[in-house]
Amino acid sequence: MLAPLIARFFDRNATPVRVGLLAAVSAGYLVVLARPDELAGPVGWSLLLGAIAAAWFSPRFPLASALAQTGLLAVGEFLAADNMIPLKVLASFALFELAMRRSGWALPLGATALSAVSVLVGLTHATRTPVEVAFQASLVVGGPLLLGIYIRAANARAREAEARAAEQERLRRSEARVVRVAERTAIARELHDLVAHHVASIVLRVGVARHLLDGSDEPMRQVLDDVHDTGSSALADLRRLVAVLRDPEAHDTAGGDLVDPSELPVAVAAVVDRARQVGLHVDATVDPALAGLDTVRGLAVLRLVQEGLTNVAKHAGSAAHVWLTAELDGGHVRLEIADDGDGVPSDTGSAEHTGHGLTGMRERVALLGGTLRAGPEGTGWRLKVHLPVTEPDRTPSLP
Repeated sequence: MLAPLIARFFDRNATPVRVGLLAAVSAGYLVVLARPDELAGPVGWSLLLGAIAAAWFSPRFPLASALAQTGLLAVGEFLAADNMIPLKVLASFALFELAMRRSGWALPLGATALSAVSVLVGLTHATRTPVEVAFQASLVVGGPLLLGIYIRAANARAREAEARAAEQERLRRSEARVVRVAERTAIARELHDLVAHHVASIVLRVGVARHLLDGSDEPMRQVLDDVHDTGSSALADLRRLVAVLRDPEAHDTAGGDLVDPSELPVAVAAVVDRARQVGLHVDATVDPALAGLDTVRGLAVLRLVQEGLTNVAKHAGSAAHVWLTAELDGGHVRLEIADDGDGVPSDTGSAEHTGHGLTGMRERVALLGGTLRAGPEGTGWRLKVHLPVTEPDRTPSLP
């Protein structure tokens, strides 16, 4: 906990704060704590300013800064300056920064230079014994040296831990991608082997049935033609979806190839026409401005219309009256599908609890940041969707 705080304090970005604090402490000592006969003169203040200036360059040139401050300490002793304690403190800080930032030959050089000056300074005082001189040198040199080495080692361990954590996260994401690929491959295989196979079989048999009809049964031929076209379209969509699942990198969005946004109004109109062929009475209002939507929202609108009309035919009956509105309303796409419930339902189950259609619509709308409300209204059912409109390059991709 202490090492990161110290490292942050001695970061290059904190140089003004650090140097300002050293200058304030040094000046404060000389002004407040020093005895009157120890007040620094012009030479002492010049040396102090030089040491502070050298401290400014310590993050970029730690060895040069340490040697410069050691030299200033030696000059101060030679000139008998009155501010030796601040100069010693600044020299010790410089050695600490050097130990924290550098290893190899630079560190012994800086430590040896400051040790030599400290010993020489101590020996100039006749009242001090060799033991006192050695003890003073150990305080000036040994303490900052050991603390700097410790902080450097702690920072190195912290960086190694961060690197290991980043590598583990990368491995975890890689494994998750592998799992997702396996899931997509399994889904693609099931879609191809089961769903697509059966749909292809249905399309083939409907095609055979069309050829077996004689020319007198035109209504039945029209119905079979519609079933054949719908099945062929569904089979093409399934094949493209299988291709997306197997190779998602080859497509911008899941299903982005299934509808061109510029053709969205035409695609919605085609869905409405198929619903009318089933027997639904659909009053549709489709805004041509929908052609300006991005691919993801265009696909969402198309799928919502398909699922909504399918639910009406399933739960309200194929003879129900339906009102459909799809338009741009300010910064949102507004989609409403309502029915009168007067048809003969092919499935008496509740649309809210039967199957996964409404659940899938809610998930799709929520993914795009929109809202969906669905429920009974009068004798029928109403679906209301609001989707926000954003720039294409800011839209999320479908899962």
